[in-house]
Amino acid sequence: MKSFFIGIACAFCIPALATTYQTNQKIDDLFLNAQVQGTFIVFNLQTSFYIVHNSSRAETRYVPASTFKIANSLIGLSVGAVKNVDQLLPYGGDPQPIKSWQADMGLRDAIKISNVPIYQELARRIGLERMKNNVHKINYGNNDIGNHVDSFWLEGPLAISALEQTQFLALLAQKQLPFSKNVQDSVREIIKIDQGDDWTLYGKSGWAQNVGWWVGWVEKQGNIYSFALNMEMNSINEAPKRIELGKGSLKILGILN
Repeated sequence: MKSFFIGIACAFCIPALATTYQTNQKIDDLFLNAQVQGTFIVFNLQTSFYIVHNSSRAETRYVPASTFKIANSLIGLSVGAVKNVDQLLPYGGDPQPIKSWQADMGLRDAIKISNVPIYQELARRIGLERMKNNVHKINYGNNDIGNHVDSFWLEGPLAISALEQTQFLALLAQKQLPFSKNVQDSVREIIKIDQGDDWTLYGKSGWAQNVGWWVGWVEKQGNIYSFALNMEMNSINEAPKRIELGKGSLKILGILN
């Protein structure tokens, strides 16, 4: 097992400025056998250790795609663009590439099916200046949303690394982001996706510009493990690999059963 050292700059209170990277051969083999070019990184808040596959890619920024729906939800709720996660937002009436997107819905349902027009409407209600201010406030990736409030997370210029995703999500997992506890609780609730006897899994996938994402965290026996995976993804047919590789890596580490 190799170790690397990295200086972590964070706006909030992720512990330890000098953090150790460690690799895991079984995770490396998992990606190799799947013939996937990607990265997986998990942060153990209790030990402050990062375990990583492909550290250089883990530090490379990409558009966040639909993983930004987590931050979009937090910001929208905090500024009152929606009152709660069940308030209906209009999808706009235009034909959509995914039929289930052709419905008005609240954030609770929209985030589960990654409804793009609903979250674009939320972003427009937030507005460019409030969005810019809040993206900076949470120190999200390169903090650059450009001038188009309803597309920057899909087309750029916003970009974030897998490493930065784990830092952001670790703060949300601890309810330490600069939003009210009620807002953070609401967003945590709608991205909870699974649980076992002694663990709970939170997560969100995404895909844009040939990069597939799966990010989240696991709460297990009083500890928190935030994680992020991204990979080259040229077709929707490759989408299942994101979660298969992510869950496989978490199982190798004993975080999921």
